Amino acid sequence: MRATPHYPDSGTPAPTAARRWLVPLLVGTLALAACGRDDVRPTPPAAKPQAATRTWTPVAPADPAAANAVLMRAISLVGTPYRYGGNTPEGGFDCSGLVNYVFRDMLDLRLPRTSRELFAYQGPKIEPSRLATGDLVFFGSGGSVTHVGIYVGEGRFVHAPSTGGTVRLDHLDGSYWVRNYSGSKRVLH
Repeated sequence: MRATPHYPDSGTPAPTAARRWLVPLLVGTLALAACGRDDVRPTPPAAKPQAATRTWTPVAPADPAAANAVLMRAISLVGTPYRYGGNTPEGGFDCSGLVNYVFRDMLDLRLPRTSRELFAYQGPKIEPSRLATGDLVFFGSGGSVTHVGIYVGEGRFVHAPSTGGTVRLDHLDGSYWVRNYSGSKRVLH
């Protein structure tokens, strides 16, 4: 009988083969975009998903069951239309509305409503190399946070981009996201 692979130094099972191919499959069908009410950024004309430029070592989440629930729910919402102020699958999502919906729906966890409030919310800030499934990733410019997404592993995150877009899966190594990365926060303890 073959042993189940585990994350190093933990008893947490590593992602299944299905999960390892699901995220790359979804990212292959999506392009770059961004979100923010007054700071809507168009997709650059030549923007295409970029291959990972760094290795994303899996980090075991503190609560694997909660992180997996967040992962699966976030990915299930890919394709939902963007709507400023939106916070339901039926009405569409903005970036923080998506985050709030996923955590409330799966874990009954009530989070602040805006990306700025989420960035200031309690919880440790996380270095990109230590991201675990379910962590929040933030973007902005000039010291102002204007966008948030949910990290789902392998350097990818789910987010609700700007007007005219849909909830999508993007890679943190995309040039736009690297330039505008503001930090990460762990809300699952």
